[in-house]
Amino acid sequence: MLVIVAPGQGAQTSGFLTPWLEDPVFAGRLEWLSTVAGLDLAHYGTAADDETIRDTAIAQPLLVASGLVAALELFPHPADAFAMIGAVAGHSVGELTAAAGARAISGEQAMVLVRERGKAMAEAAAVTPTGMTAVLGGDREEVLAKIAEHDLTAANDNGPGQIVAAGTLDHLAAFADDAPAKARVIPLKVAGAFHTSHMAPAVDRLGRLARSVSVHDPRTPVVSNRDGRVVHDGAQVLERIVGQIARPVRWDLCMETFTDLGVTGILEMPPAGTLTGIAKRALKGVDTFALKTPDQLDDARAFCEKHGEKSLIETSPTWRMVVAPAKGTFHLSEEARDRDVLLPGTLIGAIASLRDRIDVPTAHGGQVVEWLVEDGDLVSPGQPLLRLHPEGVL
Repeated sequence: MLVIVAPGQGAQTSGFLTPWLEDPVFAGRLEWLSTVAGLDLAHYGTAADDETIRDTAIAQPLLVASGLVAALELFPHPADAFAMIGAVAGHSVGELTAAAGARAISGEQAMVLVRERGKAMAEAAAVTPTGMTAVLGGDREEVLAKIAEHDLTAANDNGPGQIVAAGTLDHLAAFADDAPAKARVIPLKVAGAFHTSHMAPAVDRLGRLARSVSVHDPRTPVVSNRDGRVVHDGAQVLERIVGQIARPVRWDLCMETFTDLGVTGILEMPPAGTLTGIAKRALKGVDTFALKTPDQLDDARAFCEKHGEKSLIETSPTWRMVVAPAKGTFHLSEEARDRDVLLPGTLIGAIASLRDRIDVPTAHGGQVVEWLVEDGDLVSPGQPLLRLHPEGVL
């Protein structure tokens, strides 16, 4: 199975778009998204230095636009992608790239949201001097305990030996002086404590805008970086994108879900390298491909052909399907048992695993066409559970 991933802020480097912009089609599409973002993304992706593109309000639109336009280079006929990609995921702001690629939102909507996200996060970061520090190595539980002891947040959990602490600069300085045993602490050159409560004003701003965004259920399963769950409700995809601004990124749980899905190949969109690097260390035996330059496109397509496998979710129409958010045992609810019509929000059951129990509601409601699982069945992430039609449309 193939998973496509999109990197987050910090992956960008000066000049990374230079070879891509030699293609007039790529350049034209980037110009269109630049117009939506109100930024000269071609300039920032070619001529601007690292310090300039570190600015949150610039970096985030640049990353999302680059990933979206490169995806159209990789799949000139987007319908081909839906028959090949098993799931998509994005790290931090990369989740907007993933959501647009899965058609939960449009590319233009993604650019408006990321434009305002970047501005709002930059403004929130200016209120209090905050920052982020990478913690490499050490015992995981000791690292998390030490982060909490210094009133910091584990803002990014990227898997074994890679956790990012975030909070005020004073607390980060004290943490550096009292580092966990056998761990290296590296201050990151970022504008603030992203994915912590310090970003709450940005959540409020984006949340107001999101109320006017029309959404669709994704054509490809989206693995949420909030908790690694598969999300197949467009409204929930958007709600999670908004909320994750002030919530920790659990990339470690995303990788657990990749394993549960049976992923064999992970392809990272440009500017690539960060997430495939993590996968190489954490997911032994899984092939990776970091798409960095256009001269790799033929090899990238071959990689997709090798690992491509249609997801369990039917691509048309997807809105009538209720799917499992995680691996576990499905338990049918009494509320849904033997019912011919379900109202929106009806609890159809729960997925129980060793880690937790996840309630599964219907997003849309409608007439029950068929149950695709039975009470007590083992299910995998994204597996269809129930097929519904809007009432009266059969």
